[in-house]
Amino acid sequence: MRRQRLLQGSAGWGFESPEVFGLIAQSDRAADIVRRRLLISGIRCGGVSPSSTGVGGRDGQVQLQAAPEPARGRFEADAIVTAEGAPGFTRDPRAELFLLAVSNMVGEDTFYEGAADRDARFRELIAAVAVADPDWFARFVPWLRTGAMLRSATVVAALEGARAQVAAGVPGSRAIVDAALQRADEPGEALAYWLGRYGRALPKPVKRGIADAVVRLYHERSLLKYDSESSAVRFGDVIDLTHPTAKDERQGDLFRHALDRRHKRDNPLPASLTVLAARAQLMALPVEQRRAVTDPAVLGTAGMTWEALAGWRQTTMDAAAWEAIIPTMGYLALLRNLRNFDQAGVSDAVAETVAAKLSAPGEVARSRVLPMRFLSAYNAAPSLRWAYPLEKALQHALVNVPALDARTLILIDTSGSMNSAFSKDGTLRCWDAATVFGLALAARAQDATVVSFSNATKVFPAVAGESVLAAVRRFKDGGYFYGGGTETEKAVRAHYDQHDRVVILTDEQAHWHGSADVAAAVPARVPVYTWNLAGYRVGHTPTVGNRHTFGGLSDAAFAMIPLIEAGSRDQWPF
Repeated sequence: MRRQRLLQGSAGWGFESPEVFGLIAQSDRAADIVRRRLLISGIRCGGVSPSSTGVGGRDGQVQLQAAPEPARGRFEADAIVTAEGAPGFTRDPRAELFLLAVSNMVGEDTFYEGAADRDARFRELIAAVAVADPDWFARFVPWLRTGAMLRSATVVAALEGARAQVAAGVPGSRAIVDAALQRADEPGEALAYWLGRYGRALPKPVKRGIADAVVRLYHERSLLKYDSESSAVRFGDVIDLTHPTAKDERQGDLFRHALDRRHKRDNPLPASLTVLAARAQLMALPVEQRRAVTDPAVLGTAGMTWEALAGWRQTTMDAAAWEAIIPTMGYLALLRNLRNFDQAGVSDAVAETVAAKLSAPGEVARSRVLPMRFLSAYNAAPSLRWAYPLEKALQHALVNVPALDARTLILIDTSGSMNSAFSKDGTLRCWDAATVFGLALAARAQDATVVSFSNATKVFPAVAGESVLAAVRRFKDGGYFYGGGTETEKAVRAHYDQHDRVVILTDEQAHWHGSADVAAAVPARVPVYTWNLAGYRVGHTPTVGNRHTFGGLSDAAFAMIPLIEAGSRDQWPF
């Protein structure tokens, strides 16, 4: 029977909200429902007290260590269980923080955990780990932004970690805050989060870390793109509050102009700011003359983005307009507008230049686009001219997926909870990541068995020469998404057949089963890798010996599989 979704609606927030981060909406209805269901079954929602969990362990060890816990009979009062009542296993705080951070779209409800509870757990873990293991935390936060490619979780981690470290007298948080901010709108977003949560008193490491990022990120084009009147915290506000020291005279002029913009001072534009001057000239043109401006050089000199061009023209973006702005569009902007290009009738010659940029390995690496974005673009693009470039781009984005030898069993969780949204717009869901990564791993493996599982299971047959994106579409259209319960142990038991390794892509919230853990049918000598896609506190198997748990929305952690099998002990991905 298809499981009813526990969470109704979304009370989350995003960077685009007026408060930017704001105060997280309070909602623990889902947790209450889960607790009631477990109590009806005679199970108490277990936990581990702070005193029973430590950060210890060897530096660099990626095995997500289970904390000490009581015996786990289903009806024992102190049993630790998953959200669906199976034996559960808690983790070392670093491991729990790692898994939560790499799967955390901050402020979003998940299937079993409300946004308020999840974000509170995230803040508590950050505070604990940042103080207990500052060296690990200093490596983790920059990797979260540039390796895992997550923005909001990184900003929250840096600021909450800095707050905890300042209170504990731990140095080093200035550099962490600076490293977390990689786009010019992020200093303002960081300040908005802090002001909304803790007020105007900025600790020096937070203030100076944000100021360092401002010097690195603020220039004319970033001001034009991100300093809008709708922003909760403007460039001028950031400069007022953090007092950055300009790196040269031109940036000093920019800082002064940003303050003038913010405070509506009628001072002349400094002569050094030539991009802003060119934009002002375009803005002075009468509306009826603007449609004729299609010279890419003119638009580029004025720092015109496609969004700014669409608003400036005050009319539909036709083929001429798109072809004028495409040469200066960024990678993600191109990826998101493929359908618009086709609808406007962009020429094949221009489309070829777009396809070449999308499929270039260097461009993919610099873009830091999550692999699932290529699936979204592939699903949205109405013409076949984008299919092959997107497939190539996805392969480049999955470069860390290893070529595994011998036989590999790959189990993809397609239960109802895996249909939860990753993002507020609902375009990316847990099963998108599970399917993309699972089928990419299968495509690179020497001999892979791919199984979709929920209450039932079904082997997904390989097709020689099929691309990953085409396989994902066949998986979706062929009835491999079940949407029922999470009977992981049954799937492992039914399909393990002397394989050399097992990979399970899941949220780990397994249904009750009669075994010690979901991987009990696999001999201890055979490695079992769980790819956790939700970051819930309780896992479905202990992470000891040959049992390993990874997580995230990028391919980075997959590279650890051959390292582990080669006996490496340096197994964090940073």
